[in-house]
Amino acid sequence: MKRFVILLLTAVLALTMPLSALAAGQIEVTEDISVSDDYDWTRFKGQNVAINVYNWGEYISNGSDDSVDVVAAFEKLTGIKVNYTTFATNEELYARLKSGGANYDVVIPSDYAIARMIHEGMLEELDFDNIPNLKNISESFLDPIYDPGGKYSVPYTWGTVGVIYNTQMVDEEDLGSWDLLWNEKYLGEILMFSNPRDAFAIALKRFGYSMNPTREEELRDATDSLKDQKLLVQAYVMDEIFDKMLGGEAAIAPYYAGDAITMMADNPDLSYFVPEEGTNRFVDAAVIPVGAKNKEAAEMFINFLLEPEVGAANAEYIGYSSPNDAALELMDPEVTGDPIAYPPDEVIEKTEFFIELSPEMSLAMDKMWTEVLSSDEAYSKWLIPIMMLVAVAASVSINLLRSWRKRRDREYADRPVKKG
Repeated sequence: MKRFVILLLTAVLALTMPLSALAAGQIEVTEDISVSDDYDWTRFKGQNVAINVYNWGEYISNGSDDSVDVVAAFEKLTGIKVNYTTFATNEELYARLKSGGANYDVVIPSDYAIARMIHEGMLEELDFDNIPNLKNISESFLDPIYDPGGKYSVPYTWGTVGVIYNTQMVDEEDLGSWDLLWNEKYLGEILMFSNPRDAFAIALKRFGYSMNPTREEELRDATDSLKDQKLLVQAYVMDEIFDKMLGGEAAIAPYYAGDAITMMADNPDLSYFVPEEGTNRFVDAAVIPVGAKNKEAAEMFINFLLEPEVGAANAEYIGYSSPNDAALELMDPEVTGDPIAYPPDEVIEKTEFFIELSPEMSLAMDKMWTEVLSSDEAYSKWLIPIMMLVAVAASVSINLLRSWRKRRDREYADRPVKKG
């Protein structure tokens, strides 16, 4: 009887515990997410605290397709309301913060944008007492070139840039180089980055230059090349690439490896390669802008992102590479062994991180990008459809000519042979 009473009390206690402990050191938040119990996750509960988070589109596990809803899990655990919005480019993010027109507590820019914001005094130094899960981040990411000493940022994801293409629309012999994006054979089937840093990086690499130019002559060569390419480009895009490549509306696009993995999973005709000339390797990291209203709560959110199960859920959902060693241990070996997400050494050796450009080079790049976008607009608008019509007309003419020749040869063969 005594034993029965003890078991009954134990069962009742387990059922009445909110966020019950699954095992020593763990708190269950949802069916899929547990967090360490040596952190005060509930210190803001009941205080109506809210944080504003600004992240890339499609860049967090959000509950769709049976994934974990990371934001909802954080809100349930902490009682902190998350106002979550997205941006499309680092330049959009920077302009929004610089204008002072919005207040954010956590933003997740790329490395070169972080370097610029540190230089301009736009970021708060982090209190790592509130982010003990930094211990889960691989040591190789802890003293980055864009944030020496790692005082302002916490790595979120990393990856490379390559070319995604439709195997039914692109000939295999044309693959391997950035030159594919300038191949006239694919007139009107090429997409290009709509942000200057990525676009110029590709053009610079084609010439054998660094992706971090130091001379205006290098930028001028890249600008002229991008202007030549513009005649072939269907559209300058960011997130729009998903619909266009998945729907077969375009054949070729440079993009980030993580998104390429996602698109390839949805369309088996798509494939990906890293160009032989080399490419960009990037890190996106969580930072806190100067003037954030809830810095400590923001640091709690960053710490939550570094929980092993949260990091694994994010990496597996968005397809990007994780710098979180503890998360990698939980992930499917097929994911961590994917050479697109986790490239071999010979690919990594040819990659280059973006660094902050000098003010002069940054201004020159912005001016030359405007020059690219505004060049021959009227001419470009009509050139592609005209050339496509010419190509169609030429194809029809060739087919008609072949048909006429076959008919002539057949009639000649059917003629009776005259005897001498």
